[in-house]
Amino acid sequence: MDALGYPIDLRITAGQVHDVTQAGTLLSGKKCQYVLADKGFDAGHVIELIRAQGSEPVIPPRACSKPRYFDRHIYQERHLVECFFNRIKQFRRVATRYEKTARHYLAMVLIACILVWMV
Repeated sequence: MDALGYPIDLRITAGQVHDVTQAGTLLSGKKCQYVLADKGFDAGHVIELIRAQGSEPVIPPRACSKPRYFDRHIYQERHLVECFFNRIKQFRRVATRYEKTARHYLAMVLIACILVWMV
C-alpha cells in the first residue's frame, strides 16, 4: 500500500500460511519512511529487515513480546489498509473466492485492484 491506501504489490498465499512469510519479498527493494503493519508482523526478523532498509517500523508489540515504542498517531493511518480490503471485497468473486486455482484468484484480485485505482 502507498500512503493513500492504493495497492502497490500483491502476493497470494495458501489459506493456512501466515502473511508474515511474505514480508521479506514484499519489503525487498522498496524505500519508504514508515512501514505500518498489525501485531501479526511483530517478529524480530521483520523488524530487523525494516530497520535495515532505513525505514521505521510502526508495528504494535504483541502481548507476549517485549514492549517496544511505536508511533500511535502514524499507526492510525493503517485504517487505509482495512478500507482497501473492504473495497475489494465488494467484488463478489474476490470475497467468496469462486476461482479454484490461485492463479485465477490472483487475476480477479488484480482486476479488483485496477478498478480501485481507477475510481
